[in-house]
Amino acid sequence: MDETTKTAPAPAIYLLAAHPHPRESRVNRRLLAAARGVERVDVNDLYASYADYDIDVPAEQARLQAAQLLVLLHPIQWYSMPALQKLWLDEVLTYGWAYGGAPAGGGTALQGKDLWLVASTGGPEASYHPQSYNRYFFDAFLPPYEQTAALCGMRFLPPLILHGAHRAAEAEIAAHADTFRQRLQSYPDWPELDELDACPLCEVPATDRPADA
Repeated sequence: MDETTKTAPAPAIYLLAAHPHPRESRVNRRLLAAARGVERVDVNDLYASYADYDIDVPAEQARLQAAQLLVLLHPIQWYSMPALQKLWLDEVLTYGWAYGGAPAGGGTALQGKDLWLVASTGGPEASYHPQSYNRYFFDAFLPPYEQTAALCGMRFLPPLILHGAHRAAEAEIAAHADTFRQRLQSYPDWPELDELDACPLCEVPATDRPADA
């Protein structure tokens, strides 16, 4: 094959899995195993890597910068992410590296990358309704994820959610894991990505940060 006609390598994917009790997981454990079988996916099981919660920030930033897609894989706990996943965001997505904007002196390391939430809920989809005990449609709990992506100049891709994980049938979980694996393998050739807006650029002025930031 002529050198000029070679197909470009598929972009790398960095997957962060965060489940505090993986042996009790019915869904996330299966998805993590599926991801490990996809060659270009760099998998990091946060609770295995950082049981002491001492996150290696330079190493994490290097792995993140090497990827085009960041996948957050975790169960929804109290309408949000597990504690160690939140700590990872706090410590790794630093001002001046992950966000800030050119006028603030940097913060564009993740500009143009993609963020994909892959999550499970214990309650069924019907429970995320104004007339049910969760009181809101599930989309009402997504803005923190969407804005995290926007602040870092990333596209927030349509999430992959499995509701009712506690009682999901084995066949449903297996089909969901297979869909997840296929999506990882086919990224970025997802038809819906053509309809998404370009990555935003949110500039955060230095005056909005502490003096010692």
